[in-house]
Amino acid sequence: MAASVEKTSSLCKTSAAQLLLSPGDSSSACSNNKTCCAAKCELTDYDYLPEFLKDNEFILSYYRSQWPLKQTLLSIFSIHNETLNIWTHLIGFFIFLMLTGYAASVFPITAGNHSPLIQPNSSSSSSSHAVMIPSSLMLFDGGFYRANYTTESSSSSSALPQQLSVSRWPFYLYLAGAMFCLLTSSACHLLSCHSSATCYRMLRLDFAGISGLIVTSFYPVVYYTFACSPFYRNLYLSSITVFGLAAVTVSLVPVFDSPRFRPVRAVLFACMAASGIVPIAHKMMVFGNRPEAVLTTGYEAVMGLLYGMGVVVYAARVPERWFPGKFDLAGHSHQLFHVLVVAGAYTHYLATVVYLGWREAEGC
Repeated sequence: MAASVEKTSSLCKTSAAQLLLSPGDSSSACSNNKTCCAAKCELTDYDYLPEFLKDNEFILSYYRSQWPLKQTLLSIFSIHNETLNIWTHLIGFFIFLMLTGYAASVFPITAGNHSPLIQPNSSSSSSSHAVMIPSSLMLFDGGFYRANYTTESSSSSSALPQQLSVSRWPFYLYLAGAMFCLLTSSACHLLSCHSSATCYRMLRLDFAGISGLIVTSFYPVVYYTFACSPFYRNLYLSSITVFGLAAVTVSLVPVFDSPRFRPVRAVLFACMAASGIVPIAHKMMVFGNRPEAVLTTGYEAVMGLLYGMGVVVYAARVPERWFPGKFDLAGHSHQLFHVLVVAGAYTHYLATVVYLGWREAEGC
Protein backbone atom coordinates (compact mmCIF):
# COMPACT_ATOMS: atom_id res chain seq x y z
CA MET A 1 0.00 0.00 0.00
CA ALA A 2 2.91 2.31 0.69
CA ALA A 3 3.82 2.04 -3.02
CA SER A 4 0.86 4.27 -3.87
CA VAL A 5 2.83 7.18 -2.44
CA GLU A 6 4.85 7.28 -5.65
CA LYS A 7 1.86 8.59 -7.60
CA THR A 8 2.68 12.07 -6.26
CA SER A 9 5.19 12.91 -8.95
CA SER A 10 3.26 11.36 -11.84
CA LEU A 11 -0.16 12.76 -11.02
CA CYS A 12 0.62 16.25 -9.92
CA LYS A 13 3.90 17.88 -10.97
CA THR A 14 3.58 21.37 -9.56
CA SER A 15 5.95 23.67 -7.75
CA ALA A 16 5.71 24.61 -4.10
CA ALA A 17 4.44 28.01 -5.13
CA GLN A 18 1.43 26.45 -6.85
CA LEU A 19 0.25 25.07 -3.54
CA LEU A 20 -0.35 28.64 -2.39
CA LEU A 21 -2.46 29.53 -5.40
CA SER A 22 -6.23 29.36 -5.12
CA PRO A 23 -8.06 27.31 -7.73
CA GLY A 24 -9.67 29.36 -10.45
CA ASP A 25 -13.34 30.14 -10.17
CA SER A 26 -16.00 28.57 -12.37
CA SER A 27 -16.01 31.34 -14.93
CA SER A 28 -12.25 31.27 -15.54
CA ALA A 29 -12.28 27.48 -15.76
CA CYS A 30 -14.99 27.66 -18.44
CA SER A 31 -13.16 30.29 -20.45
CA ASN A 32 -9.85 28.40 -20.39
CA ASN A 33 -11.16 24.90 -20.98
CA LYS A 34 -12.51 23.79 -24.33
CA THR A 35 -14.30 20.83 -22.78
CA CYS A 36 -16.52 23.06 -20.64
CA CYS A 37 -18.99 25.79 -21.43
CA ALA A 38 -21.67 27.53 -19.41
CA ALA A 39 -24.24 24.86 -20.19
CA LYS A 40 -22.32 21.61 -20.22
CA CYS A 41 -18.98 19.98 -19.42
CA GLU A 42 -17.78 17.26 -21.72
CA LEU A 43 -15.39 14.38 -21.22
CA THR A 44 -12.10 14.35 -23.10
CA ASP A 45 -9.34 11.94 -24.12
CA TYR A 46 -5.92 11.31 -22.62
CA ASP A 47 -4.04 13.12 -25.40
CA TYR A 48 -5.82 16.39 -24.62
CA LEU A 49 -5.17 16.39 -20.87
CA PRO A 50 -2.90 18.87 -19.10
CA GLU A 51 0.27 17.28 -17.70
CA PHE A 52 -0.94 17.20 -14.09
CA LEU A 53 -3.82 14.88 -15.04
CA LYS A 54 -1.75 12.45 -17.14
CA ASP A 55 -1.27 9.45 -14.89
CA ASN A 56 -2.24 6.28 -16.76
CA GLU A 57 -1.64 6.20 -20.51
CA PHE A 58 -3.58 2.94 -20.81
CA ILE A 59 -6.86 4.68 -19.88
CA LEU A 60 -7.63 6.51 -23.10
CA SER A 61 -10.90 8.37 -22.62
CA TYR A 62 -13.73 9.58 -20.35
CA TYR A 63 -11.58 12.15 -18.53
CA ARG A 64 -12.80 15.27 -16.75
CA SER A 65 -10.35 18.10 -17.34
CA GLN A 66 -10.32 21.38 -15.39
CA TRP A 67 -14.03 21.46 -14.80
CA PRO A 68 -15.56 24.26 -12.72
CA LEU A 69 -15.90 23.39 -9.05
CA LYS A 70 -19.69 23.04 -9.11
CA GLN A 71 -19.64 20.67 -12.08
CA THR A 72 -16.75 18.77 -10.52
CA LEU A 73 -18.73 18.18 -7.34
CA LEU A 74 -21.85 17.16 -9.24
CA SER A 75 -19.84 14.70 -11.34
CA ILE A 76 -20.00 12.30 -8.40
CA PHE A 77 -23.36 11.30 -9.88
CA SER A 78 -22.20 11.02 -13.51
CA ILE A 79 -20.28 8.43 -15.50
CA HIS A 80 -16.56 8.97 -16.18
CA ASN A 81 -13.35 7.05 -15.62
CA GLU A 82 -13.14 8.15 -11.96
CA THR A 83 -16.71 7.23 -11.01
CA LEU A 84 -15.89 3.80 -9.61
CA ASN A 85 -12.68 5.10 -8.02
CA ILE A 86 -14.84 7.55 -6.08
CA TRP A 87 -17.59 5.14 -5.13
CA THR A 88 -15.50 2.08 -4.24
CA HIS A 89 -13.96 3.99 -1.35
CA LEU A 90 -17.04 6.05 -0.58
CA ILE A 91 -19.08 2.87 -0.14
CA GLY A 92 -16.21 1.52 1.95
CA PHE A 93 -16.44 4.63 4.12
CA PHE A 94 -20.14 4.03 4.76
CA ILE A 95 -19.49 0.35 5.53
CA PHE A 96 -16.99 1.35 8.21
CA LEU A 97 -19.33 4.04 9.48
CA MET A 98 -22.03 1.38 10.01
CA LEU A 99 -19.50 -0.96 11.62
CA THR A 100 -18.50 1.82 14.00
CA GLY A 101 -22.10 2.55 14.94
CA TYR A 102 -22.91 -1.07 15.61
CA ALA A 103 -19.64 -1.72 17.44
CA ALA A 104 -20.41 1.23 19.71
CA SER A 105 -23.61 -0.53 20.78
CA VAL A 106 -21.66 -3.68 21.69
CA PHE A 107 -18.39 -2.11 22.84
CA PRO A 108 -19.40 1.31 24.25
CA ILE A 109 -16.68 3.88 23.56
CA THR A 110 -16.42 4.57 27.29
CA ALA A 111 -15.66 1.27 28.98
CA GLY A 112 -17.91 0.57 31.90
CA ASN A 113 -17.56 -1.90 34.73
CA HIS A 114 -19.40 -4.63 32.86
CA SER A 115 -19.25 -5.75 29.27
CA PRO A 116 -22.28 -7.19 27.48
CA LEU A 117 -19.94 -9.73 25.90
CA ILE A 118 -18.73 -11.15 29.21
CA GLN A 119 -20.97 -13.93 30.38
CA PRO A 120 -20.40 -16.26 33.34
CA ASN A 121 -19.79 -19.87 32.42
CA SER A 122 -22.29 -21.63 34.65
CA SER A 123 -21.05 -25.07 33.67
CA SER A 124 -17.88 -24.62 35.67
CA SER A 125 -17.27 -23.97 39.32
CA SER A 126 -14.22 -21.84 38.54
CA SER A 127 -14.23 -18.16 37.68
CA SER A 128 -14.64 -18.88 33.99
CA HIS A 129 -16.12 -16.38 31.55
CA ALA A 130 -17.08 -16.59 27.90
CA VAL A 131 -16.63 -13.90 25.31
CA MET A 132 -19.32 -13.95 22.66
CA ILE A 133 -19.02 -11.61 19.70
CA PRO A 134 -22.27 -11.59 17.69
CA SER A 135 -22.17 -12.52 14.02
CA SER A 136 -23.52 -9.08 13.12
CA LEU A 137 -20.41 -7.52 14.62
CA MET A 138 -18.26 -9.77 12.45
CA LEU A 139 -20.56 -8.95 9.49
CA PHE A 140 -19.50 -11.32 6.68
CA ASP A 141 -17.59 -13.75 8.89
CA GLY A 142 -20.58 -16.09 9.04
CA GLY A 143 -20.59 -16.85 12.72
CA PHE A 144 -19.34 -15.60 16.01
CA TYR A 145 -16.09 -15.84 17.84
CA ARG A 146 -16.19 -17.64 21.16
CA ALA A 147 -13.41 -18.08 23.63
CA ASN A 148 -13.42 -19.38 27.15
CA TYR A 149 -11.08 -17.80 29.61
CA THR A 150 -10.37 -18.78 33.17
CA THR A 151 -9.66 -15.98 35.56
CA GLU A 152 -7.78 -16.94 38.64
CA SER A 153 -7.37 -14.46 41.44
CA SER A 154 -6.79 -14.66 45.13
CA SER A 155 -8.91 -11.57 45.66
CA SER A 156 -12.65 -11.55 46.02
CA SER A 157 -15.00 -11.72 43.06
CA SER A 158 -15.75 -8.03 43.44
CA ALA A 159 -12.39 -7.31 41.78
CA LEU A 160 -13.57 -8.89 38.52
CA PRO A 161 -15.49 -5.91 37.08
CA GLN A 162 -12.45 -3.69 37.45
CA GLN A 163 -10.36 -6.32 35.70
CA LEU A 164 -12.69 -6.32 32.71
CA SER A 165 -12.61 -2.57 32.18
CA VAL A 166 -10.50 -2.12 29.03
CA SER A 167 -9.68 1.01 27.05
CA ARG A 168 -11.45 0.99 23.72
CA TRP A 169 -9.76 4.01 22.10
CA PRO A 170 -7.29 1.93 19.98
CA PHE A 171 -10.23 0.02 18.47
CA TYR A 172 -12.15 3.18 17.58
CA LEU A 173 -9.02 5.03 16.49
CA TYR A 174 -8.46 2.33 13.88
CA LEU A 175 -12.04 2.68 12.64
CA ALA A 176 -11.56 6.47 12.46
CA GLY A 177 -8.28 6.03 10.56
CA ALA A 178 -9.93 3.70 8.05
CA MET A 179 -12.84 6.09 7.49
CA PHE A 180 -10.50 9.08 7.11
CA CYS A 181 -8.39 7.23 4.52
CA LEU A 182 -11.40 6.10 2.50
CA LEU A 183 -13.07 9.51 2.59
CA THR A 184 -9.94 11.47 1.60
CA SER A 185 -9.31 8.99 -1.22
CA SER A 186 -12.83 9.52 -2.58
CA ALA A 187 -12.47 13.29 -2.30
CA CYS A 188 -9.13 13.17 -4.10
CA HIS A 189 -10.56 11.25 -7.05
CA LEU A 190 -13.58 13.53 -7.20
CA LEU A 191 -11.85 16.92 -6.98
CA SER A 192 -8.37 16.54 -8.47
CA CYS A 193 -9.56 17.27 -12.00
CA HIS A 194 -10.61 20.81 -11.03
CA SER A 195 -7.19 22.46 -11.20
CA SER A 196 -3.49 21.84 -10.74
CA ALA A 197 -3.49 23.46 -7.29
CA THR A 198 -6.50 21.42 -6.17
CA CYS A 199 -4.85 18.26 -7.45
CA TYR A 200 -1.69 19.06 -5.49
CA ARG A 201 -3.61 19.63 -2.26
CA MET A 202 -5.91 16.65 -2.58
CA LEU A 203 -3.07 14.22 -3.30
CA ARG A 204 -1.28 15.29 -0.15
CA LEU A 205 -4.45 14.86 1.86
CA ASP A 206 -4.82 11.42 0.29
CA PHE A 207 -1.29 10.48 1.34
CA ALA A 208 -1.99 11.70 4.86
CA GLY A 209 -5.03 9.41 4.92
CA ILE A 210 -2.95 6.43 3.77
CA SER A 211 -0.39 7.10 6.50
CA GLY A 212 -3.19 7.44 9.04
CA LEU A 213 -4.66 4.07 8.07
CA ILE A 214 -1.27 2.34 8.33
CA VAL A 215 -0.51 3.83 11.75
CA THR A 216 -3.92 3.31 13.33
CA SER A 217 -4.03 -0.27 12.00
CA PHE A 218 -1.26 -1.22 14.41
CA TYR A 219 -2.62 0.57 17.49
CA PRO A 220 -5.08 -2.21 18.45
CA VAL A 221 -2.48 -4.89 17.66
CA VAL A 222 0.12 -3.37 19.98
CA TYR A 223 -2.14 -1.99 22.69
CA TYR A 224 -4.19 -5.13 23.32
CA THR A 225 -1.40 -7.67 22.74
CA PHE A 226 1.00 -5.96 25.15
CA ALA A 227 -1.57 -4.50 27.53
CA CYS A 228 0.21 -6.28 30.40
CA SER A 229 3.69 -5.23 29.23
CA PRO A 230 3.75 -1.40 29.35
CA PHE A 231 7.37 -1.17 28.22
CA TYR A 232 6.86 -3.00 24.93
CA ARG A 233 3.43 -1.46 24.43
CA ASN A 234 4.79 2.09 24.76
CA LEU A 235 7.90 1.30 22.71
CA TYR A 236 5.95 -0.07 19.77
CA LEU A 237 3.24 2.61 19.93
CA SER A 238 5.86 5.37 20.04
CA SER A 239 7.77 3.90 17.10
CA ILE A 240 4.80 3.57 14.78
CA THR A 241 3.53 7.03 15.79
CA VAL A 242 6.88 8.71 15.09
CA PHE A 243 7.25 7.02 11.70
CA GLY A 244 3.64 7.86 10.86
CA LEU A 245 4.06 11.54 11.70
CA ALA A 246 7.26 11.64 9.66
CA ALA A 247 5.46 10.07 6.69
CA VAL A 248 2.65 12.61 6.92
CA THR A 249 5.22 15.43 7.07
CA VAL A 250 7.00 14.07 4.00
CA SER A 251 3.64 13.87 2.21
CA LEU A 252 2.58 17.41 3.05
CA VAL A 253 5.80 19.45 2.84
CA PRO A 254 6.57 20.39 -0.79
CA VAL A 255 10.35 20.14 -0.49
CA PHE A 256 10.12 16.35 0.01
CA ASP A 257 8.34 15.98 -3.35
CA SER A 258 11.55 16.29 -5.35
CA PRO A 259 13.12 13.14 -6.84
CA ARG A 260 16.22 13.43 -4.63
CA PHE A 261 14.03 12.72 -1.59
CA ARG A 262 12.52 9.56 -3.11
CA PRO A 263 14.87 7.29 -1.10
CA VAL A 264 13.85 9.13 2.07
CA ARG A 265 10.19 8.49 1.32
CA ALA A 266 10.85 4.84 0.56
CA VAL A 267 12.84 4.29 3.76
CA LEU A 268 10.20 6.04 5.85
CA PHE A 269 7.36 3.87 4.62
CA ALA A 270 9.52 0.75 4.95
CA CYS A 271 10.24 1.67 8.58
CA MET A 272 6.56 2.30 9.17
CA ALA A 273 5.70 -1.16 7.84
CA ALA A 274 8.49 -2.80 9.84
CA SER A 275 7.38 -1.09 13.04
CA GLY A 276 4.08 -2.94 12.62
CA ILE A 277 5.48 -6.31 11.59
CA VAL A 278 7.88 -6.59 14.54
CA PRO A 279 5.10 -6.49 17.20
CA ILE A 280 3.19 -9.23 15.34
CA ALA A 281 6.27 -11.45 15.34
CA HIS A 282 6.79 -10.65 19.02
CA LYS A 283 3.17 -11.54 19.71
CA MET A 284 3.59 -14.99 18.19
CA MET A 285 6.78 -15.60 20.18
CA VAL A 286 5.06 -14.77 23.46
CA PHE A 287 1.46 -15.87 22.84
CA GLY A 288 1.91 -18.42 20.07
CA ASN A 289 -0.02 -21.04 22.06
CA ARG A 290 -3.08 -18.82 22.40
CA PRO A 291 -5.91 -19.26 19.86
CA GLU A 292 -6.47 -15.49 19.83
CA ALA A 293 -2.89 -14.86 18.74
CA VAL A 294 -3.10 -17.45 15.98
CA LEU A 295 -6.49 -16.21 14.74
CA THR A 296 -5.48 -12.54 14.68
CA THR A 297 -2.20 -13.35 12.93
CA GLY A 298 -4.18 -15.26 10.30
CA TYR A 299 -6.39 -12.22 9.74
CA GLU A 300 -3.31 -10.00 9.54
CA ALA A 301 -1.69 -12.33 6.99
CA VAL A 302 -4.81 -12.16 4.82
CA MET A 303 -4.83 -8.37 5.22
CA GLY A 304 -1.20 -8.19 4.10
CA LEU A 305 -1.94 -10.44 1.13
CA LEU A 306 -4.88 -8.27 0.03
CA TYR A 307 -2.88 -5.05 0.40
CA GLY A 308 0.06 -6.65 -1.44
CA MET A 309 -2.14 -7.78 -4.31
CA GLY A 310 -3.55 -4.28 -4.51
CA VAL A 311 -0.09 -2.73 -4.73
CA VAL A 312 0.99 -5.20 -7.44
CA VAL A 313 -2.14 -4.55 -9.51
CA TYR A 314 -1.76 -0.80 -9.03
CA ALA A 315 1.92 -0.77 -10.02
CA ALA A 316 1.53 -3.15 -12.97
CA ARG A 317 -1.54 -1.30 -14.28
CA VAL A 318 -3.31 -4.44 -15.31
CA PRO A 319 -5.61 -5.32 -16.99
CA GLU A 320 -5.72 -2.02 -18.90
CA ARG A 321 -2.06 -2.43 -19.91
CA TRP A 322 -3.05 -5.51 -21.90
CA PHE A 323 -6.13 -3.94 -23.50
CA PRO A 324 -5.74 -0.13 -23.62
CA GLY A 325 -9.07 1.67 -23.74
CA LYS A 326 -11.13 -1.41 -22.88
CA PHE A 327 -11.27 -0.74 -19.12
CA ASP A 328 -11.61 3.03 -19.12
CA LEU A 329 -14.91 3.04 -17.22
CA ALA A 330 -14.83 -0.19 -15.22
CA GLY A 331 -12.33 -2.85 -14.24
CA HIS A 332 -9.06 -0.93 -14.43
CA SER A 333 -6.24 -1.35 -11.93
CA HIS A 334 -6.99 1.55 -9.61
CA GLN A 335 -10.54 0.37 -9.07
CA LEU A 336 -9.31 -3.15 -8.26
CA PHE A 337 -6.74 -1.61 -5.92
CA HIS A 338 -9.51 0.23 -4.09
CA VAL A 339 -11.61 -2.91 -3.67
CA LEU A 340 -8.62 -4.82 -2.28
CA VAL A 341 -7.85 -2.00 0.16
CA VAL A 342 -11.41 -2.07 1.53
CA ALA A 343 -11.26 -5.86 1.81
CA GLY A 344 -7.92 -5.66 3.62
CA ALA A 345 -9.18 -2.99 6.01
CA TYR A 346 -12.28 -5.06 6.81
CA THR A 347 -10.13 -8.15 7.44
CA HIS A 348 -8.10 -6.15 9.93
CA TYR A 349 -11.34 -4.99 11.55
CA LEU A 350 -12.14 -8.65 12.23
CA ALA A 351 -8.76 -9.00 13.93
CA THR A 352 -9.35 -5.92 16.10
CA VAL A 353 -12.67 -7.37 17.28
CA VAL A 354 -10.84 -10.49 18.45
CA TYR A 355 -8.15 -8.41 20.15
CA LEU A 356 -10.71 -6.37 22.03
CA GLY A 357 -12.74 -9.44 23.01
CA TRP A 358 -9.55 -11.05 24.32
CA ARG A 359 -8.73 -8.14 26.60
CA GLU A 360 -12.35 -7.61 27.61
CA ALA A 361 -12.31 -11.17 28.95
CA GLU A 362 -8.90 -11.29 30.59
CA GLY A 363 -8.06 -7.71 31.41
CA CYS A 364 -4.49 -7.56 32.62
